[in-house]
Amino acid sequence: MIRRSVYALVIVAASYAAASAQSTTTGPPAPKDKAMDMSLEMLQSVAKEIAAKGQITQRVLEGGTFSVNVRHIAGAETGLQHGKIAEVWVVREGTGIVATGGTLVDRKPGAAPGEFSGSRIDGGVERAIKPGDLVYIPPGVPHGIKESKGGITYLNIRFEIQ
Repeated sequence: MIRRSVYALVIVAASYAAASAQSTTTGPPAPKDKAMDMSLEMLQSVAKEIAAKGQITQRVLEGGTFSVNVRHIAGAETGLQHGKIAEVWVVREGTGIVATGGTLVDRKPGAAPGEFSGSRIDGGVERAIKPGDLVYIPPGVPHGIKESKGGITYLNIRFEIQ
């Protein structure tokens, strides 16, 4: 069921990319004429590499208006809010507390219209997430990992919604 949902969301993301492409080249480009596979071993290798380097995100596929990223959060992260970007998280390893909704505290504008960051989220919904869980975050909804014990690794599938 989760696998089917992720595939459906990737297909939706690809359709948005075809509708309005923007050029960002921070990861390998998504092919336009064939399918592409990413092995579990490759994704696990990326996760280990970014954790060892103390990094948070590594883009593994770039599609202009969509992307696929491997994220590893050790502890907590800044609260974020996106203007046109929806996200789907698929938790792979570790556990954490995700906060969504509410209000960003110390809100600062980001690089694009509607993008903001904050020191934390007040008044949102908090819940535990674990391997196998899927989290969908629509544009405009503040979100972030409030805490993780030992770190949390997840796939972050991002796509633009007009």
